[in-house]
Amino acid sequence: MEQTRTKRPEDFLREAEADQDDSRKGYLKIFLGYASGVGKTFRMLDEARRRSERGQDVVIGAIQPRLTPEIRALLQKLPVVPLKGDTGGSAIDLQALLQRAPQVCFIDGLAYDNPPGSANPTRWQDVRQMVEAGIKVVTSINIQFIDELREQVEAITGKHVTQTVPISFVRSADEIEIVDAPALDAYERAPEEQPADQTHQRKLLMLREMTLVLAADVVDRQLTTYLDAHGVRQHFSTQERILVCLTSDSNAQEMIETGQTIARRFYGDLLVVNVDQPEISSVERAALDEKLSRARESGARVEILQGRDPIDTILDFARTRSITQIFVGHSRSSRFWSRVFGSKLDRLVRLSRGMDVRIFPNIR
Repeated sequence: MEQTRTKRPEDFLREAEADQDDSRKGYLKIFLGYASGVGKTFRMLDEARRRSERGQDVVIGAIQPRLTPEIRALLQKLPVVPLKGDTGGSAIDLQALLQRAPQVCFIDGLAYDNPPGSANPTRWQDVRQMVEAGIKVVTSINIQFIDELREQVEAITGKHVTQTVPISFVRSADEIEIVDAPALDAYERAPEEQPADQTHQRKLLMLREMTLVLAADVVDRQLTTYLDAHGVRQHFSTQERILVCLTSDSNAQEMIETGQTIARRFYGDLLVVNVDQPEISSVERAALDEKLSRARESGARVEILQGRDPIDTILDFARTRSITQIFVGHSRSSRFWSRVFGSKLDRLVRLSRGMDVRIFPNIR
């Protein structure tokens, strides 16, 4: 008999984790980053340290050649199986790892190609073989090395990569964890990518958005697989509902295009609203009308909200429509935002429980 769904998605995910049997096939966890230097390797090895201290049989199967002092300190506490290599490159010692069969194997640099003569052409295929052999593997990758996203990332960064991992392998992960360091921190940790201006920061934010969307896609697929396997009929939706809040000086094009990207990927909804402010000038009104017309032309649903307090009005509307993300614009020099929102922007973020708030720079 089919079950009816009375639980939230996160309840089912917790049950799925509880149902996992150690005797089944291996387990794949991926640390996913959006830029070099965000700390994936350190986070991965720190997990290895914690597991080792709890008495688990842990081994390091591969590590990046460039090591920080912090990473070197972690490695000194962990067993390492050396790479096999020559002048043609290096590869993990797959046979040694399969023979040892540790509880958890940590492998950095998932996208590396193996040298000629190796058992598999690529490292991610080595990892897949280990998982199929019943080993739990924890690994890491940056979004630029995912094959289907390579061209999109290259258009943002201008950097071309040749060693990649198919997105289907990333989506097959049992667990995915984003290493979500702030964009500025990422630049601080990667000297070759120090920002010269705000354009560089914006590029990192775009990469971060792609990474978050991919991770959410993996989680959504995990939930769907679990529900299908247990014959649970889906009565709630896990789709994204984006609410774009426009004012006369909002960067409507960027906000709407970003919302459309997320909505398309998750078969979600895009709504555009404006909280009516009768006192704005005729110039501001004309600019606002143009942005709202552009939103309608894009296919978004547009509504004009009425309310004394814009923050309360937006939040009330968002709650009644089950909004998951709110997009707002902000500029320190914006007289309109200061007059209408002022310090209340913090209040919007604080009260938007269960919803993500994204802030876009205004155009003036």
